[in-house]
Amino acid sequence: MPSAPTSAAVSISMVDPHLMLLLMQLLGRGYIVWDQAARFNFRKPGKGIVSARIAVSEEELSRIRAATADDEPCRPVFEISITDAGNEVVAQVSKALYVRRKVVNTK
Repeated sequence: MPSAPTSAAVSISMVDPHLMLLLMQLLGRGYIVWDQAARFNFRKPGKGIVSARIAVSEEELSRIRAATADDEPCRPVFEISITDAGNEVVAQVSKALYVRRKVVNTK
C-alpha cells in the first residue's frame, strides 16, 4: 500500500512548477523560462491546511524584460512563504529561474 506523502513532498509539489508557468504566461511566447533551482527552509511541521501565494509584480517583470533585452539570460530568484491556517510560516522557498528571450532566426 503506498504511503501518504510527507509534508516536505507536499510543500515541494505545491510550489515547484507554478512560478515557472506563471512567468511563462506573463512574459509570453517570446521568452524561454526554465526552473533552475529551489531551496527549502522548513521552519516547523505544517499541520492541517497549508498554502502559498505565488505572484510576480509588474516591477519584477520590468526588471526581467530589461535584463533580457540584449538577449542575455536572466536568473531571477523569488521567495515564497508557505503558511499554515494561522498564517504562520512553516517553510520558506527560494526559487531560481532561468529566463531569456527566444532567438529569432532571420535566415
